[in-house]
Amino acid sequence: MSTFIAIIGTAGAVVLLFAYAMVSSGRMSANGLPYQLLNFGGAATLMINSAYHSAWPSAILNLVWSGIGVWTLGRLVARRATARRHAAEPAPAPGP
Repeated sequence: MSTFIAIIGTAGAVVLLFAYAMVSSGRMSANGLPYQLLNFGGAATLMINSAYHSAWPSAILNLVWSGIGVWTLGRLVARRATARRHAAEPAPAPGP
């Protein structure tokens, strides 16, 4: 089990570093769904790793980080749904 947790933690760290590098280099938008998914996934896996090793400050940090990710993902999904609804509405008829 310890090896599995180590793999999860390492993967989470790699994912967070990759996302950060992509945003920092301008190859990915911080406002986009891909970055937010990577950010959430990395934080969640590091939270699991930290909690397993009783590294509570890090586990709590990554719990909050994951919560922010869930909140941001929810906003992005809601914004996309609203945009799709508006795009599907018929255009108003021209005035008199």
